[in-house]
Amino acid sequence: MSTNPTMQSNSYRAIRATYTPTTITVYQAYSSDIADPALQAQTFQPPFSRARMTWIKPSFLWMAYRSGWATKPRQERVLAIEITRKGFEWALQHSCLSHWGDQRKDIAKDKQQWQQQLCDSPVRIQWDPERDLKLQPLEYRAIQIGLGPETVQSYVDEWIVSIVDVTDTMHKIREHLEAGDLVAARDWLPEEKAYPLSEELAGILHASC
Repeated sequence: MSTNPTMQSNSYRAIRATYTPTTITVYQAYSSDIADPALQAQTFQPPFSRARMTWIKPSFLWMAYRSGWATKPRQERVLAIEITRKGFEWALQHSCLSHWGDQRKDIAKDKQQWQQQLCDSPVRIQWDPERDLKLQPLEYRAIQIGLGPETVQSYVDEWIVSIVDVTDTMHKIREHLEAGDLVAARDWLPEEKAYPLSEELAGILHASC
């Protein structure tokens, strides 16, 4: 299975993820003191903080890049968190782009209006270069979704369906890469495909499809 789709003109900014009719999988990386209680309770527990923004990432390879294949300090455990699509799309519906430069030129808001929306929004969106299997940047972008403290409450208490530790998968892929076996490494990747967005949500996100 592969998460690297063929580049198409309509996929420059498209959410790629593993999803079912009712859920979508996102990733987060933490130290064991947060990961272990979360796995046991199947939702986040202290010392996880509900009082700060938390970023969720639908792209497995972007999470691999961010965590260094689960080797960076306090990112040694990568969790695959299955959440409801209803909650996920609520977050998208109430989001604002984090950077003014991410606005599409044809529908860019007045900068002052955007700054006010950014202050008021409970969710922030970033589009960062997607990564290939060698963690090199690609021409299309992956989404990061920052949940503010108010939204984190819903995320933890209502949206999470299951939490799975995928740290071993991260390490296995890295081992295959270090051995020069790209085919074996690719076989361990989760299958991701373009997530369907309504015209309204695509407009909010400034997505390409």
